Amino acid sequence: MGKRAAGLIIFRRLCGEIQYLLMKASYGDYHWSSPKGHVDPGEDDFTTALRETQEEAGYSKDDLIIYKEITSTLHYEVKGKPKAVIYWLAELKDPSKEPVLSEEHTELKWLPMEEAKATVGFEDNQKLIEEFHKKIPNLS
Repeated sequence: MGKRAAGLIIFRRLCGEIQYLLMKASYGDYHWSSPKGHVDPGEDDFTTALRETQEEAGYSKDDLIIYKEITSTLHYEVKGKPKAVIYWLAELKDPSKEPVLSEEHTELKWLPMEEAKATVGFEDNQKLIEEFHKKIPNLS
């Protein structure tokens, strides 16, 4: 079994527009992504997603509406080893509440879907954002 990670795709509704939170890593290839991180021993995926979001963006579960039924897992290789990352869709309750970045990230952006897809770069992550985006109009 390879590494597992979990996170949240966070969006906000601002001035009639849906925007996604992306953060620029302070390490490696300085990629842009949603808050996520490795599952600790004895921790379940959803707990990891909440912990990592708190650590990396400063948002607690009380700041978010988490749509647990809207989830998807990406599978890819990192340095030749398999990795699985499970994501849930989450909406920021107060769209004006800005994230608080950890030392793991240097920048953040709130972007509409097409710009978010272009910024993440990875095709599987682009498809995930698009897939989740299609489900937002059906949310109450």
